[in-house]
Amino acid sequence: MNLPARVKIVDVGPRDGLQNEKGVVPTEAKVALIAALADAGLPVVESGSFVSPKWVPQMADTPEVLARIPRKAGVSYPVLVPNLKGLDAAEAAVGVEEIAIFGAASETFSQKNINCSIAESLDRFAPVMERAKARGWRVRGYVSCVLGCPYEGDIAPQKVAEVAAALYRMGCYEVSLGDTIGTGTPLKARRMIEAVAAEVPLEQLAAHFHDTWGQALANLLAVLEMGVSVIDSSVAGLGGCPYAKGASGNVATEDVVYLLNGLGIETGVDLDALARAGWAISSVLGRTPGSKVSQALLAKSQGPEA
Repeated sequence: MNLPARVKIVDVGPRDGLQNEKGVVPTEAKVALIAALADAGLPVVESGSFVSPKWVPQMADTPEVLARIPRKAGVSYPVLVPNLKGLDAAEAAVGVEEIAIFGAASETFSQKNINCSIAESLDRFAPVMERAKARGWRVRGYVSCVLGCPYEGDIAPQKVAEVAAALYRMGCYEVSLGDTIGTGTPLKARRMIEAVAAEVPLEQLAAHFHDTWGQALANLLAVLEMGVSVIDSSVAGLGGCPYAKGASGNVATEDVVYLLNGLGIETGVDLDALARAGWAISSVLGRTPGSKVSQALLAKSQGPEA
């Protein structure tokens, strides 16, 4: 096995995890969650999105969130920016230093998600990239549907590689590969990474796996063994995808940290503090954390029943 000695975890819970919540999550709860994740040792906490409030009303308070979060040294707080209009909003906000752009490996999903073809989406990103770089901002790229599409089924690994390579050549310092509907299996994940790594350096790839079919941890182990050293996850397993019916949230950060701890891989994340952050936001949302590790830690903290 070629396991990395250290893995960087990108927690996308405050953005990807909360964006589809039907009830409005209070701004103060978002700020508290981001601060708690940073305090738990997460080096990257995705903190909001400059998309149209009409389509994603949950992210309408992103400027206020960014203005209020306490900044921790060594922690990045990236935001999602879909187009030039979103970039205008990001430039007007306080504290933006890194943005993320997002495309798809499926033509149909691209049309459903951002209302344009893959080629058109890449054309839209070019001026966003130019302006971001001129401001000294780092830009991360996302590719959706890398292991399957709700409309097209299986996606060819080479198609994923083409989109990832385009984002990399455009200037993205890292490309996150998303199993949006969570249908991937370890062998599919390996073959996808092999294809993409032929076009983009392995150390600049991230795995962003959803757990709809319960395969996310197995898929992560498979790509960790290939040398992938960046993982996207969501505290308490928050999230889903409005364009992928039935898709559950990202793999839970707590479960990922527990796995990595067991493999002897450093993350710098305090699992107990992370779990507390998950319990707090789950309480706000009125639900149980979608993390088995979190649930086990909660039961342990409460002690044996009388």
